[in-house]
Amino acid sequence: MMRGRSGEGRYRVSRRPRKGSRWSGRLRRPCPAAGFAVARFLEGEVKQMANLPFARSPGQENHHMQAEDAELEQFRRGVNCAALLEGWLPSWRVDRRESTRRALKYRREEGEVLIVNHDGRGWWDPQSTAKGDIFDLVQYLDPNLNFGQVRRELRRFVGVAPSFPLARSSRGKNDSSAPIAGRWMARPRLRRGSAVWAYLAGTRRLPDQILEAAQRADILREGPYGSAWFAHRDEANAVTHIEIRGPGFKGSLRGGTKTLFRLAGGGPRHNRLVITEAPIDTLSVAAIEGIRADTLYAATGGGMGPGTLQAIERLLAEMARWPDALLAGATDANRAGERYAARHAELAAAAGIAFERLAPPLGADWNDVLVQWRPR
Repeated sequence: MMRGRSGEGRYRVSRRPRKGSRWSGRLRRPCPAAGFAVARFLEGEVKQMANLPFARSPGQENHHMQAEDAELEQFRRGVNCAALLEGWLPSWRVDRRESTRRALKYRREEGEVLIVNHDGRGWWDPQSTAKGDIFDLVQYLDPNLNFGQVRRELRRFVGVAPSFPLARSSRGKNDSSAPIAGRWMARPRLRRGSAVWAYLAGTRRLPDQILEAAQRADILREGPYGSAWFAHRDEANAVTHIEIRGPGFKGSLRGGTKTLFRLAGGGPRHNRLVITEAPIDTLSVAAIEGIRADTLYAATGGGMGPGTLQAIERLLAEMARWPDALLAGATDANRAGERYAARHAELAAAAGIAFERLAPPLGADWNDVLVQWRPR
């Protein structure tokens, strides 16, 4: 509330204060119902606004804008998305086993996952289309904040370093210089009687028929220490990413780009696409169904990045030619799995094809189902 005096009497000018300004705590009184304050304001009182404390000269306004621009740039350069997640309440925890120097995976509660990339300047939600910079991240974490409140939150994190090291512009000594496809070719093919075969056939209960089909498609090779390597391949059948599973290890090779792990049925066309999270779940569904000829079984490797989404969209665009095309979301029966399945449903709707939720029992994945279905 500001008060001034005209030649004929008093008037009031009421303005909504900016949060944090020196007017934010002052009481605002309503103008009288008669409306004469507005009339006199329109008769010439605008000139007196230049003398009010909240008005700025053009020079002051320019200086204020420059200061704001400098602070915004400081936020962009000096606030790390990973450090913000670690300091946010309730806090997020880095999944060190699932993280690389270029992509840090953070988790909070059941099913909540965010990926930090671009040296800490970017992020994305693998369970939705949400992504952006540090400003978008704050508003994603608390949609009720306006931009001024976002800036106030960011001031707390300027210069704060995350607990896990981020990617550097130069190649680190632990980064392999060999391309993903070359490292794949250097590993031996799956063979009956090996430690990897014993793990997949014994612990995971995958039948010989499925392991032989994966071996023929060259989507499964033997890694060190009895670990199984699963290949993501693109439309040109090139290896783009490698997931690793073993008796005591779960991870992936660095330097790759997720697309899709794929096992195709033997039919002339695939009008049905089944998507799971992990390659072992893909093989498990195929085993339970006996590898349907009309089906392409695929795994995203958990979260769906840009490469995975593009691969799914291309497949759905091809399948849309068939009136009986169907996308089945065979993700895990938990909160994360339901979110992935909901995203699959959106992709199917956008492509104009049918969708069904192919869900295992509550709290389980499809390998759990296979293990119970094929006891020792």
